[in-house]
Amino acid sequence: MTPADIVLTPMGCRFKGQLLPCSIGKGGLRHDKREGDGATAVGIHRITGLLYRPDRIARPAPWAEQIGPNDLWSDATDDPDYNQLVQTPYAPSHERLSRGDPLYDLILLTDWNWPCAEPGLGSAIFLHRWRKPGHPTEGCIAFSPTDFRWLVQHATPGTRVIVPPLAGKLS
Repeated sequence: MTPADIVLTPMGCRFKGQLLPCSIGKGGLRHDKREGDGATAVGIHRITGLLYRPDRIARPAPWAEQIGPNDLWSDATDDPDYNQLVQTPYAPSHERLSRGDPLYDLILLTDWNWPCAEPGLGSAIFLHRWRKPGHPTEGCIAFSPTDFRWLVQHATPGTRVIVPPLAGKLS
């Protein structure tokens, strides 16, 4: 591990000399992540992309891609587009990226079960802002708006997100 890695600890994520309080999945940490378990996957993941809402915020980095009103993320385990960015109309199970709340105004994408998703191993593990301090996610890692903006400004494609098995359940 290096200071350039985002490392989950029982007190938050360490990154570039900072400790950023965060929330993890309501299902805790799991080696055997499955779709719908609400868990954050143990392992070493890499940042693969950055999405943002251009109707709400300025482009945060040159490599950021816009989230549009038709953008969705497939969580349909029986669909060929499972764990991929898809667009409406899309009938299988999915999550809308253009939400009414600000949770997904910025999203750091990871390579969890991507790009060649194995059905049932769980769809996207995003890094995004939290609903409120200590509020668990559906498996993502979430931060305060201020800390997350800082993290986005310092992370790059390929930054490692290390989720060790002993990080414990964060609140």
